[in-house]
Amino acid sequence: MKFRNLTIFAFCALAVSPSFASRDKGKKIKVSKDQFITELMGKMTLDEKIGQLVLPDGHGMTTGISEETDLYGDIKKGLVGSILNVSDPKAIRSLQKVAVNESRLKIPLLVGLDVIHGFRTIFPIPLAQSCSWDTTLVRKAANIAAIEASAYGINWTYSPMVDVAHDARWGRIAEGNGEDPFLSACIAKSLVSGYQEDMKKNTNIAACLKHYALYGAVESGLDYNFVDMSRIRMFNEYMLPYQAAVEAGVRSVMSSFNVIDFMPASGNKWLIDDVLRKKWGFKGFTVTDYNGIAEMTSHGIDQQKRCAELAADAGIDIDMCSQAYLKYLHKLVDEGKVSEETINTMCRRVLEAKWELGLFEDANRGHSEKEVTTAVRKKEFMDVARQLAGESIVLLKNEGNVLPLKKQGKIAVIGPLGKSGRNLYGCWTGNGSSQPNLGIYDAIKEAVGNNGEVVYARGSNVFANPDWEAAGQIKNFDVGRDSRSAEDMIKEAVEVAKNSDVVIATLGELTDMTGESQSRADLEMPDVQRDLFKALLKTGKPVVLLYITGRPVAMRWEKANAPVIVETWHGGTEAAHAIADVVFGDRNPSGKLTTTFPQVTGQLPFTYARYRGGRPVDPNSKFIKYSQNYMDVTMAPAYPFGYGISYTTYKYGKLSLSANSMDKNGKVTASLTVTNTGNRAGDEIVQLYIHDIAASIIRPVKELKGFKRVHLDAGESKTVEFEISEPMLKFYNADLQFVSEPGDFEIMVGPNSMDVQTLKLTLN
Repeated sequence: MKFRNLTIFAFCALAVSPSFASRDKGKKIKVSKDQFITELMGKMTLDEKIGQLVLPDGHGMTTGISEETDLYGDIKKGLVGSILNVSDPKAIRSLQKVAVNESRLKIPLLVGLDVIHGFRTIFPIPLAQSCSWDTTLVRKAANIAAIEASAYGINWTYSPMVDVAHDARWGRIAEGNGEDPFLSACIAKSLVSGYQEDMKKNTNIAACLKHYALYGAVESGLDYNFVDMSRIRMFNEYMLPYQAAVEAGVRSVMSSFNVIDFMPASGNKWLIDDVLRKKWGFKGFTVTDYNGIAEMTSHGIDQQKRCAELAADAGIDIDMCSQAYLKYLHKLVDEGKVSEETINTMCRRVLEAKWELGLFEDANRGHSEKEVTTAVRKKEFMDVARQLAGESIVLLKNEGNVLPLKKQGKIAVIGPLGKSGRNLYGCWTGNGSSQPNLGIYDAIKEAVGNNGEVVYARGSNVFANPDWEAAGQIKNFDVGRDSRSAEDMIKEAVEVAKNSDVVIATLGELTDMTGESQSRADLEMPDVQRDLFKALLKTGKPVVLLYITGRPVAMRWEKANAPVIVETWHGGTEAAHAIADVVFGDRNPSGKLTTTFPQVTGQLPFTYARYRGGRPVDPNSKFIKYSQNYMDVTMAPAYPFGYGISYTTYKYGKLSLSANSMDKNGKVTASLTVTNTGNRAGDEIVQLYIHDIAASIIRPVKELKGFKRVHLDAGESKTVEFEISEPMLKFYNADLQFVSEPGDFEIMVGPNSMDVQTLKLTLN
């Protein structure tokens, strides 16, 4: 819907009760949750119960087609239980006033927003955060996001997104935690805890697990596309992060756009009721993604009325934006196709969440209007943003130890992304984008100060085709386009480079080239940027490539030709400062990839946890006819999962096991010594992988089963230990039983998924 009536809502509501904000402060409800909700539901009409299941869009930031509604009137009638896409605090207070003061039963609203990686303080995109492998810091960032969002009146976030993705063509890979289910599960738990550890606490908000399920497995990396896979693969490769979030107590779950077993997720009873609720024990409420019920008709299921019936039967509690529940649920009850008992169960789940958030005691949860400015973008929040952005940066190549740079001489920042601040935020930026942000050029200049000179040249546009922007495909934000010819821009950049001591090339993707609906068929660097980069390399000057992206990109040419490659990602509010910290060595880079970087786009989908075929070859071998390989490129990645280097070096000692075999109730310790052999302190991320050599079904060549972040001073050594137990060896077999099988396993430890030491362990 279009939020054309917001100003009217605000005016009418403000006239009702100026004291609303403090109306119920300190008034504690003295009965139990069950008693309160039972008594409340006893007063509700069927339409009011259905109203709690209705979630309209609040301001027109649509990501699909939604129904036009009379939002004010529907809230007043008790026909709206939640609202999304309203982030203005005055508007939120106004809408809550209508719900509490003008509706018959005075039931407050759930106010939801995509608080994905920060609200006013923007942290790196989730994919970047995962490259820190720092679950404690990720949790802290989520908690800060909750503190800021709650101050504005938001009490529900559509996060975490934990969709495992192997195909970087899919733009929404930026929103997840990479390709590995184990790591994503660890991060999912941290995010849920950060958002909602204690929902009664006014600064916590309800989390929403998404997208359930398999959204990251869309064919060809094309958003909203078809998904088809066996249940064996589903449970072994994709379901663990969802289950982990449920076990962590996530309060809500969002169904995905795709189909599962040829049924859209929003109408899939097996997925929602059998697995999520019965198998995993989920007790919270469920919600569709944007217009999800209505879009079931586009999949070819049936008309909306039937789709509403299927969704209710499947266990979907809240209808986001389609209005199908509002239009059809009462009729379906009258026709005996949906029971009133089902409606009662759905309604109760929503009301329970509102109770647990403390909304019945105070819809504003104790927040004052003053907190809108005092509770956000605090220095300590910005410090966390800078630290997390720094830990997320991955140094991929540093030929000749060009980095770190000295803060002296003449430094040229060249590239279309060099002066942009807003572009560093990444997709889904909450309310952070309204605040000006420092660009890389300015951060480099600030760091150098009076000790040197920093100059700039644009060098190129981000891409050659202006029609992308003209058609609304790409929002350019503060980058803009230069009307000069590509040749003139390159000529200027080359002259600037020749007259400098070192060149920092700021190339990559605009923010709006990633995220929802931003699938790319070709992940090579855009030609116009590569032409610039080639010209810079020809100057003979040291060139540092800062690759600013929201996804893994194809890197065969860059790996072969660029002397220095730094994957900076879209790093949020403090991205530029964090980049400068790494460039000048104030921070020793420690990030490691959580997605495989392919050589070429045609290798996708790609994951380190691949399966051997009947004719395997070494990934680095040249083409071998009648084997499992490509004619024109090796099977190896450009950079593997878990990869990242540092300004220091680490030596891994010999791997050992405390025993060569174990019983099902036993444990074995894998250990080795890691030594910092360089001249500066650093953090190393040591990784444990396991391979089930022979099983009843085929198993991946390796799977991540543990990791430890280890700080080492120069010359320091530490012993790193991993405890291996039988549950770590389990998998879903052909009967979907979660089992371990006796036999031999390869235990692998190393700095990334390819460079590992291997020992054999036998499970008796």
